[in-house]
Order: sequence, then C-alpha cells, then structure tokens
Amino acid sequence: MPTSAPEQPIELDISNVAHGGIFVARHEGRVVFVSDAIPGEKVLARVTDARKKSFWRAETVAVLEPSEHRRDHVWAEASVDRDPTERAGGAEFGHIALEHQRTLKHRVLSEAFEKFAGGPAPAFTVEAIAGDDEAGGRGWRTRVRLHVDENGRMGPYAARSHRVVPVTSLPLATPRLAELVELDALVEGAASIDLIDPSGSDALLCVGPDDLAAAGTVIERVGDRGFAVDAGGFWQVHRGAAATLTEAVQRAIDGALFEPRADNLDLYGGVGLLAAAVQDRFGDTVRMTSVEADAGATRHARRNLIAGNIEAETARVDRYLTNLLTRLSPVERRAFRDATVVLDPPRAGAGTQVTAQLAQLEPAQIVYVACDPVALARDAGAFAASGYELTSLRAFDLFPHTHHVEAVASFVRA
Repeated sequence: MPTSAPEQPIELDISNVAHGGIFVARHEGRVVFVSDAIPGEKVLARVTDARKKSFWRAETVAVLEPSEHRRDHVWAEASVDRDPTERAGGAEFGHIALEHQRTLKHRVLSEAFEKFAGGPAPAFTVEAIAGDDEAGGRGWRTRVRLHVDENGRMGPYAARSHRVVPVTSLPLATPRLAELVELDALVEGAASIDLIDPSGSDALLCVGPDDLAAAGTVIERVGDRGFAVDAGGFWQVHRGAAATLTEAVQRAIDGALFEPRADNLDLYGGVGLLAAAVQDRFGDTVRMTSVEADAGATRHARRNLIAGNIEAETARVDRYLTNLLTRLSPVERRAFRDATVVLDPPRAGAGTQVTAQLAQLEPAQIVYVACDPVALARDAGAFAASGYELTSLRAFDLFPHTHHVEAVASFVRA
C-alpha cells in the first residue's frame, strides 16, 4: 500500500455514497473518499489529502464512465468541468438527478441506522417538498450567505475551503433573493453579505454582521401563524420547511399517548415553531415548556406563543434537564411519565447526556427532528438501549442538490 499521495490523478470506480456528500472508492486497498461523483461511475480523481493511513480524500477531475443519473450541474460554477478549487460549494449533489439524490439520501440514512442504531430503520421514503420537482430543485433557499475576498468580489466558498468563488447566479436561492443582489458588484468594508427572504417580511440584503444585527426582526408565516425571528437568527432555510415540519411533528405524536396537562417539553425550541405545532393540534389547554439556549430566540418564543399555557425558558438543554431531575419529587417524576418531549437538536444531535437524562425522566413518547443522519442514528441507538421503541420515521428532502436530509422520528416507551 503506498504511503504518499500519487502526483498524477488516479482512476477510481465509485462504489457507494458516504455521509457528508462524498463518495466511496478503493485504490490499492485503501478507501478513497471522492467528491463530485456518483456510485457506478469511473472517474479520474486528484488526491488532495493523504494524511490518514486508512483513507485518502480526492476530487473528481474528469468523468470517464458517467452514471445514467448524471446531469449538467444545476450551478454552472460548481460543475466538474471547472478545477476543484474554482467550484462553488453548497450544491454537492447538483450533478445528480433529483430522484436519484433522494435514493442516495435514503441509503445514507438507512446505513446510519444499521451501523449506529443497532438495527434497521422502519420503512420510509425521502419525501419531496411540494413544488421542488417542478422547479428542478431550484429556488428554495430563503437564506444565503456570500463571502467577500480581498479584492471585494463576492461569492460562496469553494467546497471544503475558504476560497471565494465569484458566481453569476444563485440557482438555489428564492427568486426574490436572486434579484436582490448584483453578483458582479464589488464590496468594501465587509467580509460577508447576508440575503434573507422571510415569508412575512420584505427581503433583506445585509452587508456585514453589524448591518445584519441592525436589521432587527423579520416575520415568518406558517399557516395562520406569524413568527418573529431575528434577521440573523435560526429559521428553517427551505421555503416550505417550517410548514412541512409542523405537519410532520403533529402526525408523529401519538394522540392516544398525549396528555395535554402533563409537563410536556419542546427542547432546542428556537422561536417556538414546534411548540406551536403541538398547540395547534391539541389546543390551548396544552402545557409545554420550550427550552432554548439563545436568549434572543427565547424572547421571540414568548411573544410567538403568547396564547395558552406554553412557557419559554432560556437554558442549555442538558442543564435544564439536570435541574429538572434534581427538583422533581418522586410523585412529580411519576407524573412526568405522561409527558411528550419534542426535540430539534443541532447537527451534532442530542448526545449521550441528553438522551440519558430523557431516559431517566421516562416520558411517554419522544418526537425527534434531525438534520444529521448519523447523529439521529446514534441517539436512536441510545434511546433503544434505554427501553424506547422507534415507531416511525419520515425523511424530507429539504435541501435539494445538497447531501442534507431532514428526518422526524417517533419513540415510545416500551
């Protein structure tokens, strides 16, 4: 087995897709993770990272035998025809037919469960969002950050680098955002440009972090509800994501197990989207505490959830659960067994501490919204080891032309 990277590109047969939007091949016994490929293809690839003994990283420089699923890249500036250092990042599946993108995302999520959750996932499909297929997976992104290089040129970073790639189009951005910015303009005095297209407010172009902070609050609408959120705060980026996840969480809760007067929890609650989803399904009698570490988001949640019996607290979730476990009396601990917990953790997942704390509290059911397949599978394995059964799994293609996939999983106490 060679110990250093070859100087010339190597031919590789792509065998699989891996988590993170990369593809798998082997070269002289070593695993090679390759970008811009598709399983079944033969490509010519340049090795870019040979520091690990067990694997290399490489970038496709030419496609020798293309897959039937290969398409012209949705973003010309990210095409395999360009040198890898000049390819725009953020659309790493843009060379793959949309339906096959979902097949690959299904494979990644399924294999994550096999490897990390201790068993297969329930049957599921990766569901398209209404309108995406008709639009070719374009025009869905409501928030875009562009970076500015030392010459004042704006653009996305190249994949896996901080090199700014000037572009002439933003195909994944909503039409309002695509029309908002002159991509060939030069920028002075800022390192970034933020484009924001809220569903209930005017579109914004913010030059630099101070401008973004000064933009204040925008309104996002989901059905009949309006949600205030900081212009630079977290909100689901796909134009249809908030409505999709609202419906998915509502369906994921087993109504026969739901007790409105229990100490129900919405963890990593943000500005209150999922707490509102629970309230809208079960009514104003629902008791629920939404827990969020970001104080600004909590302030908005208190206003967004003003009706009914829902409270919002600023706290790290692990610390909140530690305090909860400490202060609950034995009677209150038994009563908590009637509770429903909804959680939407960051990409790293809830993790071992939070999953263990929830297992100690023994809620009747847990509904988990996940943006990372491996993190979800690991946490699902932890719940299974603690006596919870995975009863349903849905996945959504909220990020067309990227490797990302969103999932909603339901667990009940066995």
